[in-house]
Amino acid sequence: MKSGVDIQNYLPHRAPMLMVDLILDIDANYVETIFLIQEDNVFIDNGTFIEAGLIENTAQTCSSIVGKKYFFSEDGTENENVHVIGFISAIKNLKIHELPKVGNTIITKARLISKFIGDDYTLCTMSCESVLEDRTLLECEINLFIQQTISVR
Repeated sequence: MKSGVDIQNYLPHRAPMLMVDLILDIDANYVETIFLIQEDNVFIDNGTFIEAGLIENTAQTCSSIVGKKYFFSEDGTENENVHVIGFISAIKNLKIHELPKVGNTIITKARLISKFIGDDYTLCTMSCESVLEDRTLLECEINLFIQQTISVR
């Protein structure tokens, strides 16, 4: 299990679309991330982190489990020049209980339910929850599709 890992090692996302600061805990079936909501975030409306931001934070958290397959070899060395695309293929049982505010730090947890690995793509289903202190913000099941692409120069 790894702790305190920069999410950018596992995702292609960069500012301003990066919605996770740090991976707190990760293994083959579980990931936990942390995210401080800044005032200049693209998903802020009147001081509130909107629903789309919570969903993107959740998707990026989930993607880190799958993304490590592409960015790191089995012996733990980093793969160079890896390019992936990914998208949410489905969201099920989405419940948003509360929206956090600027300055709040949220924790998002995801557990792998199922995964199918093809030659250059992965499909997975994950159970997710975002929390602020002891309050649940979001809970859902999310399906992701992630595919390694060929870099064109």
